[in-house]
Amino acid sequence: MAKAKLAVLISGRGSNLQSLIDAAADPDYPAEISLVISNRPKAAGLARATKAGITQTTIDHKDFQTREDFEAALDDALRLAKVDYVCLAGFMRMLTPNFVNDWRGRLINIHPSLLPAFKGMHVHERMIDAGIKLAGCTVHFVSAEVDAGPIIGQAAIPVLPGDTADTLADRILQQEHKLYPACIRLLAETKARLSGAVVLYDSSVIASGDLSNPPTE
Repeated sequence: MAKAKLAVLISGRGSNLQSLIDAAADPDYPAEISLVISNRPKAAGLARATKAGITQTTIDHKDFQTREDFEAALDDALRLAKVDYVCLAGFMRMLTPNFVNDWRGRLINIHPSLLPAFKGMHVHERMIDAGIKLAGCTVHFVSAEVDAGPIIGQAAIPVLPGDTADTLADRILQQEHKLYPACIRLLAETKARLSGAVVLYDSSVIASGDLSNPPTE
């Protein structure tokens, strides 16, 4: 069976990109990264792609007069690479509804909260300020509404006494690095699929407990 082809979009250090690179290095992993794109020429994550021998390019949003022009160039690069899925990994650009709709069911994001709680920016600070007891991360399909698309998987961790926004962010990031490759595996193996506004799973996935953290009894 042919491996699913991924494009990963980054704007910064690319730590979630690295988790996908590491996962794809396993011969049994059902997906491979065909292309890494950054909207920032100096993004540190580009060096990760180069080191791994992955084709990488920069499409600088500052080179375009409109958001639509930037997205047209982005779309051209993705279609030329013939990718199956586009993984946002710290990609700090809002995407227009037209772009999102064109890639519906193939555009994936990871967010550092248990959606639908704490959408948007400054998530860790807001969670600490709210005094929540359970935090985590979510991998989801991208929709026109920010951080609101169908959920593929989530991982939860407790908020510990004395946690700061930084310590909480570090521990959530550790879960992100596990969850993102696991969710991509489910999609690439067609064990998870988008159906309307929800994600459906094979019975084997539900029985395994892989969709919850900690696993259900």
